[in-house]
Amino acid sequence: MMRRTADRVARSPRGAGRVARSASGGRIETWRIEIKVAMLAVVLVGGLAACSDDPNSISGQAKDGDNKGYVAGDGQIETLNASHRKKPVRLTGTTLAGKPWSLADAKGKVIVLNVWGSWCAPCQQELPHLQDAWASYESAKKPVQFVGVLQRDSTVSAQATLSKFKVTYPSLQDDGGKSLLGLQGKVVTTPTTLVIDQEGRIAARVSGQTTATTVRNLVDDVLGEKS
Repeated sequence: MMRRTADRVARSPRGAGRVARSASGGRIETWRIEIKVAMLAVVLVGGLAACSDDPNSISGQAKDGDNKGYVAGDGQIETLNASHRKKPVRLTGTTLAGKPWSLADAKGKVIVLNVWGSWCAPCQQELPHLQDAWASYESAKKPVQFVGVLQRDSTVSAQATLSKFKVTYPSLQDDGGKSLLGLQGKVVTTPTTLVIDQEGRIAARVSGQTTATTVRNLVDDVLGEKS
C-alpha cells in the first residue's frame, strides 16, 4: 500500500475539533475556525445587503439625493385643476425674525411656499431663483406672497444662508415638522415648493429643485384663473 504523504488529521487533546497537521507536524488551522469565519462572512454580507436594500435606511435615502441622508426630489411638477383641489391647507408659525405668521392671514393672495434647509445643496441652489421670482411680483405689486418653511435646521444657519443669497421674503422657524402636518401630505422631499391659490388650496407642487421660470409659470396660471 502506498504511503500517504498528504497531511494527516489528528484530534486535539481536549476534543476541540480536528486539527490539520502538515507532514512536518506544524498546525495549520482548525475546522472550527474555518466554520466561524464562513459564518461571519455570511452575516456581514447579509447585513450589508439589508442596509443597501432598505429604502428607509440612510444609505437608501442617500441614493436618491447627494449622500446627505435625506430624500431628494427630481423636480417633478404636479398641477391641480381648481375642481380637483382639496380643502384649504393650514399653516402657522414664527418667522426667523420672531414674528407670528399664518396662511389664513394671507388669504386672497397666491402663496409660494418653499420647504428648505441650509444643509440642503439643492435648496441653496434654488434660493436665487425663488428670490428673483419673488422680487418680480413684489415690484409689480401682484397679490403674491413667498414664504419659506425651515426643516431640520437652526435659525442661525438659516439666517446666514438667506443673507448670503440676499433673500428678502420671510421664512418660518423649524418646528420639528409640525408645520408639515397641515399640508395634506404633499411634502415628501427636500426641497419642495407648493403654489397655493387665493382660497388657500394647493394648486401646484414641485418636488425637488425648481427655477424662477417654473415658479412664474405656475403662479401666473393661478393668478389668471377666473374666480
